[in-house]
Amino acid sequence: MKLWVLRHGEAEPHGTRPDSERKLTAHGREEVLRAAACLMGKPLTAIYASPYQRAQETAEIVRAALNFAPEIRTVDWLTPDTDPDKVAEQLVSVSEVLLVSHNPLVGNLLSYLQHGAGHPPEKVSTAGLAELENNELLIGSMKLNGIKHP
Repeated sequence: MKLWVLRHGEAEPHGTRPDSERKLTAHGREEVLRAAACLMGKPLTAIYASPYQRAQETAEIVRAALNFAPEIRTVDWLTPDTDPDKVAEQLVSVSEVLLVSHNPLVGNLLSYLQHGAGHPPEKVSTAGLAELENNELLIGSMKLNGIKHP
């Protein structure tokens, strides 16, 4: 099983509009395009994204760059403050998927999948793309193949 986790690109500053409605900046869109290039040729089966505007924009940019036909699956369990165990529950029956989300969830999820509960989060910049793998989803035993920062 492989899993890719992408943090959204740079977004408008806090306070410009409600957090869930913040959009990507021009720089953020460029960052996402660079991250998408790293996914070329990967065997993705689905793209799951937070309902927040910046995550939706990020997922759409990746989808277009990859000419990925299936629709983006918008899910509430990828919002910023979701517990990593709730995300892991959703991943039991999937493989080769891309998750588009936010910090603190992204950093917490990467740490949780590698080490289990109680470890510090991974540091992930905007449009940072992580690749994890294992034969199956086992909390605390996923191998981090790397995090690419644009």
